[in-house]
Amino acid sequence: MGEQRHNLDTRMYKKGEFIYFAQDASNKIYYLESGTVKISSYSDDGREVIKAILHPGEIFGELGLLGAQTRGEFAQALQDTALCVMNLEMMRNLMRDYKEFGLEITRLIGNKLVKTQRRLESLVFKDARMRIIEFLTDLAAERGERLGYEILVREFFTHQDIANLTGTSRQTVTTVLNELRTGNLIYFTRKKLIVRDLKKLEALTRIVAS
Repeated sequence: MGEQRHNLDTRMYKKGEFIYFAQDASNKIYYLESGTVKISSYSDDGREVIKAILHPGEIFGELGLLGAQTRGEFAQALQDTALCVMNLEMMRNLMRDYKEFGLEITRLIGNKLVKTQRRLESLVFKDARMRIIEFLTDLAAERGERLGYEILVREFFTHQDIANLTGTSRQTVTTVLNELRTGNLIYFTRKKLIVRDLKKLEALTRIVAS
């Protein structure tokens, strides 16, 4: 985003505040400067389905570029959050006038598509236990801070949020996390996760898959 940020409108959202709702007009795109944002929808039986947890450097709301008229999900700040906001016309103009900016936006959208595809494949082809373990390994790899042989994730999720992200139940998440903690592969509290040995945890997913 670099040089173009000074052209953008920056907005602040408090923890728990909604950024947009399903059926709102899909006429703005958001770049996450700081904080964390949840993208979710509700199933027909009223269960929340978390589609993504977004971190600084990611964009969302971009389906308007592809012709979507309304939102198909809601976005909510999980922490105090700062967003750069662009309307569709501004985004198209910036992508047209600044080649590097256009390439960066294309890269960000491509990364989101890859993550979405991988998550869909996981939901279809892998069992609940493996989905939870893969979620932990991905979280450690993407958001973790290495401390010797261990990896610290400073912002962990509730068991219900993990269940909503992995298409499982809260009870299953609790069972798997406790099993991994008993095996000394992880340690966790409400606010943090410590992966004792990422390679061993990744190896466990391969064992489960075989």
